Amino acid sequence: MLVGVTLDAWLAVAHHAGAFGVLAVLVAEWVLVRPGLTRVDALRVQRIDAFYGLAAATVVIAGIARVTAGAKASEVYTENPVYWLKMATFVAVGLLSIRPTLAYLRWRRADADPPAAEVSSARRAVGAQLLAFPLIPFAAALMARGIGL
Repeated sequence: MLVGVTLDAWLAVAHHAGAFGVLAVLVAEWVLVRPGLTRVDALRVQRIDAFYGLAAATVVIAGIARVTAGAKASEVYTENPVYWLKMATFVAVGLLSIRPTLAYLRWRRADADPPAAEVSSARRAVGAQLLAFPLIPFAAALMARGIGL
């Protein structure tokens, strides 16, 4: 059944699974990181956030492999401004994730409920990521249709 599936197809599956993983973690964090967050909840968020790194690494590794060893020539990506919009958005989402991740790590070491101001700040950063994230699959859909070349 899976005989004949190309490397490019496997890379696409891994790339998309990673992207959906990042989105799933962001949604989980949005649901959990809210006023009244307890230390126990904070530990749960920190464990969930570890999957963010794994999913993002999957996106990056599979994405680089698709550009360098996939079915399309690398120029299809690198010469397309929509590709660079997608990359810039991915980097922006990643940068926005740093502050909450550092807060989650601090909360893990603390022996108390997280400070309300830090919870609010982390929630805003997660919200910003969720607002920016849809631009990534939007740009991908445009690229898949040759827009930008």
